[in-house]
Amino acid sequence: MLEESTGAVVEAHDLVMFDLDGVVYVGGDAIEGVAERIERVRASGRHVAFVTNNASRTPDQVAEKLVGVGVDAAGADVVTSAQAAARVLLEEHGAGAKILLLGGEGLRVALVEAGLDPVDDPDGAVAVVSGYGPDVRWRDIMRVSTLVRDGLPYVASNTDMTIPTPYGLAPGHGVLVRTISGFAGVTPTVAGKPEKPLMEETVRRVGGERPIMIGDRLDTDIEGAHAIDVRSLLVLTGVSWLEDIATATPELRPSYISPTLEGLFEAHPVPRETDAGAELNGWSATVEDGRLQVTGAGNDADWWRVAATACWRHLDETGQAAGVADTTPPGPVRRLGAE
Repeated sequence: MLEESTGAVVEAHDLVMFDLDGVVYVGGDAIEGVAERIERVRASGRHVAFVTNNASRTPDQVAEKLVGVGVDAAGADVVTSAQAAARVLLEEHGAGAKILLLGGEGLRVALVEAGLDPVDDPDGAVAVVSGYGPDVRWRDIMRVSTLVRDGLPYVASNTDMTIPTPYGLAPGHGVLVRTISGFAGVTPTVAGKPEKPLMEETVRRVGGERPIMIGDRLDTDIEGAHAIDVRSLLVLTGVSWLEDIATATPELRPSYISPTLEGLFEAHPVPRETDAGAELNGWSATVEDGRLQVTGAGNDADWWRVAATACWRHLDETGQAAGVADTTPPGPVRRLGAE
């Protein structure tokens, strides 16, 4: 269930890790008010990290995009799944190891910076690593799939099934990973969220002893925070929405929920559980005949807290997700891609 914070959430943490798409920006535009809120975190003396599963771009390229949308950032603030994958390979095979590369420039740069030798020819390669790259060729996928089937160790930067594009969601690197692993009958080592390596690499590079992860996806950002046992804040400016919250099992549940990033600077009360559901500051939520019902009045953030609590209680007790199709959350915030 949700955690209580009697003061501003940010005060309990010295490292704030931000996901990018859906948290900091959507497409090519910064989310309203985010740049100012990130600057507030920096001004307080806390570490700021931008954490991305995208392995195609270098940290400097990611920072350049952030600056382009008005967010202060440097390459040292950015940690990518490519860097996490390079760390996994370095620890397993040592400096100088030849790594067969299936991906883009971001992955190649990360391998070189880690002291590894990215190669395009499999002769002498001790492992293969893949990451999103728009120019990856089918013949290379076939070659890698065969090598993995024949025993070459396989590390994947991430398993995201979709990526945002100017024309909507498109197949992500996870589709490629599924193709290779399905053919080869092998489960790869995964570096990106929700697995541990990227989260641990972020803490290692940026510093901090009390991290919090800010994300919009339950199955990557929030589950990734659980993987390394740190707190998380779910913001509702991206992908995850009420139906996702209603079906969230414990490993997908955030510590805190807020419609926007402003929740980082607010206290978070916990709903009081009742025989019928949950109550908080004027809102009451129940699940009746399998459907979520929220009544009353109050602020938007408390609505989400009582709704989540009632849904999770129902899911835990019955094994069934509450129906939310007829429930309309308050406020202007809508999930990524919604009208």
